[in-house]
Amino acid sequence: MVGGGWAGLAAAVTLVQAGHSVTLFEMAARLGGRARSVDVEGLRLDNGQHILIGAYTETLRLMRAVGVDTAAVLDRRPLAFVDDTGTGLSLPAGAALPAFARGVLAHPGWSLGDKLSLLARSARWALGRFRCAPHCTVADLAEGLSTPLQRELIEPLCVAALNTPAAEASGTVFLRVLRDALFSGSGSSDLLLPRQSLGALLPEPARRWLEASGAQVRSGHRVQAVQALGDRWAVDGLPFDRVVMAAPALEAARLVAAAGPDWAAGARALQYEPIVTLYLRLPGVRLASPMVALTEGGPQSAAQFVFDHGQLQPGGPTDGLLAFVVSGARPWLDRGLPALEAAVMGQALRLAGGTLPEGSRVLQVITEKRATFRCTPESAALRPPMEIAPGLLAAGDHVRGPYPATLEGAVRSGVAAARAVF
Repeated sequence: MVGGGWAGLAAAVTLVQAGHSVTLFEMAARLGGRARSVDVEGLRLDNGQHILIGAYTETLRLMRAVGVDTAAVLDRRPLAFVDDTGTGLSLPAGAALPAFARGVLAHPGWSLGDKLSLLARSARWALGRFRCAPHCTVADLAEGLSTPLQRELIEPLCVAALNTPAAEASGTVFLRVLRDALFSGSGSSDLLLPRQSLGALLPEPARRWLEASGAQVRSGHRVQAVQALGDRWAVDGLPFDRVVMAAPALEAARLVAAAGPDWAAGARALQYEPIVTLYLRLPGVRLASPMVALTEGGPQSAAQFVFDHGQLQPGGPTDGLLAFVVSGARPWLDRGLPALEAAVMGQALRLAGGTLPEGSRVLQVITEKRATFRCTPESAALRPPMEIAPGLLAAGDHVRGPYPATLEGAVRSGVAAARAVF
């Protein structure tokens, strides 16, 4: 196993459960890949603010398999895209379709015409089995919906799920996300907000479970070579019957260029979208809910969502700690971090009621330049397949599949690769 992110961990655990001997190589000192914990001024923060939803069935199953009490580490609540006044789309508990209809009809800021048009459009998507033409974008799907519907629902949902602007994002993938999240069953759309760091959600428990089960975990080891060895494979000279490449796409392409040149070329062709997370210390500030959508301010508003860690991890140093998430952050990075920080501080100023409390500051800025692949209609043809060569498989959220680059996409890819090994 090469790569100790969520895909690699999913594959390793699945193989161990099936009775196979596993060695996992990870270049970083900590497991977790692009969803890991970092230490900042004595705090365990994340390299980016991640959330889960109820439809992440494979991720939740994996967490439970390695001994994680998901009810304890995740704050589960019905889906709500609300601003700091509590205004927005909130879905009640219950069966998926009635809950969505009730949530839309109860929205206080949309006209009756807006509500009926959204329900009609959603019914059309459902009757079409949540499929569209391969070239269709999310903007194409939403054409004709009012500006408030697009600004307050379609665009933030698209950028949150696909990390790609609606005008460029794949309609096919977006509809799959809608199907699984909003219309697949009771609780599928629930927000699962981490009460602990990402390391505690899976990477650290998975490492303990793997090592206790006899697997070898070699962190801090960047693999230098993967070579064919008859009908086996050698990883840095060590022989293995099968190898799962769960490293990032570019790292995997470097390692398999000789064994799978076409696969490597496809992996190198992927384009990426960055995500920037700005952790702000705002003493005494408490939001209306742990997760707030930021829809005010127009193009000068950089972050789409803000998370109140004082509510997710109450008490002590997390009080007044807010994480502002800037998805699709390329335009802001082009303008430079000072401009981005100023824009986010402007959003913080509005949340604080017009006056920032004494001691307010940017605690940490974490930029993932290759956070996700750009989920455009064209990316479906670029995503490399699971098989690189006989006995050499790939796993990761960049590998061909129906999901965007999410934790669930990574976990499902890892499970699928493990099941295809033998």
